[in-house]
Amino acid sequence: MSKTIRLDKYLSDMTSETRSKVKEYIRKGRVTANGVVIKSPETKVDTDNDEICIDGKPVGYVEYYYYMMNKPQGVITSTEKGRTKTVMDVFKETGTGCPRFNELSPVGRLDKDTEGLLLITNDGELNHKLLSPKNHVDKVYYAELKSPVKVSDIEIFAGGLDLGDFICKPARLEICDDVKKFAAKITISEGKFHQVKRMFEAVENEVIYLKRLSMGSLKLDDNLELGEVRALTEEEIGQLKK
Repeated sequence: MSKTIRLDKYLSDMTSETRSKVKEYIRKGRVTANGVVIKSPETKVDTDNDEICIDGKPVGYVEYYYYMMNKPQGVITSTEKGRTKTVMDVFKETGTGCPRFNELSPVGRLDKDTEGLLLITNDGELNHKLLSPKNHVDKVYYAELKSPVKVSDIEIFAGGLDLGDFICKPARLEICDDVKKFAAKITISEGKFHQVKRMFEAVENEVIYLKRLSMGSLKLDDNLELGEVRALTEEEIGQLKK
């Protein structure tokens, strides 16, 4: 959606430069709008209809960014810097450049020892839509377990498991056909703290490995290695926003 903003904000949003550095470029005559040199940082420009250039090179405007990460184990889902490595540290290490990196945040949380799909974006409206309990967005996990999944567990999960402090919404449990592991897929529409692990504990089992496979319409790219990031396709973004 087109909007009108200050030229210096436009350029600081879309480059890695600070606002003061961008103002310097503007005042030195290095910036043009529709072919005309602009020397006032306060000049208002249209994000969709004005062509902005620095030293003759076009600088397009993108408001929202969407990325898929295959989260590895050992990192926390957080944007805050601390002693523990975060998913945003992993993002930086991939070398994936995003002019608005500081605005990005992960959608929801995955436990430190959980792998798999993580959506990272600066689209707050989409973030809220996917996490709001009233929208019941399905999340699918693959779990490897200490003991075999009992057929009776399928019915228990579907009925809404009582964990003491809350009753889970009905969940779909599928036993995976794997002769080497006790494995299952579980679909939940909420995301309470350690929920999947606690659900299996409630039926006297234990999760030894957990991976998120999908969130709503977004599915983990099989070609994405652990710790890798890629931008979402236009089709993926459109499906998520439906």
